[in-house]
Amino acid sequence: MTPFDDTYFMKQALAEASLAAGNNEVPVGAVIVCRNRIIARAHNQTELLKDPTAHAEILAITSASHTLGSKFLTDCALYVTLEPCLMCAGAIAWSRLNLLVYGAPDGKRGFLRYAPLALHPKTIVKSGVMEKECMDRMTDFFRKLR
Repeated sequence: MTPFDDTYFMKQALAEASLAAGNNEVPVGAVIVCRNRIIARAHNQTELLKDPTAHAEILAITSASHTLGSKFLTDCALYVTLEPCLMCAGAIAWSRLNLLVYGAPDGKRGFLRYAPLALHPKTIVKSGVMEKECMDRMTDFFRKLR
């Protein structure tokens, strides 16, 4: 068993989600992996930056693109704790990420509800990785908010 599997990388995304929650942000975290190495980490920062586009996925894609010096992330995988929204799915498509792995589904705002074909045709999607842990993080955050 390799220490660098989907669970390992999703745990890293969950650590980012915890940072978001600690800053009163919706607890979504993301990491981008290239050749088994994390090249970008991010969490939601919409409140901090007063920017509705400052989602974890967008911030991670920007960071990874800068790291690699390319707008295309074809050799990379994105691990994110929540199913991406339509905006983030568009960014994932334009960056041509090879693999999208997400934890919890988002039946209200997830891209699968609105545009299941939004991703690049070559992007592989894996869902449900550490789904319970990812969902619990969201539930706990919103329970405390109310």
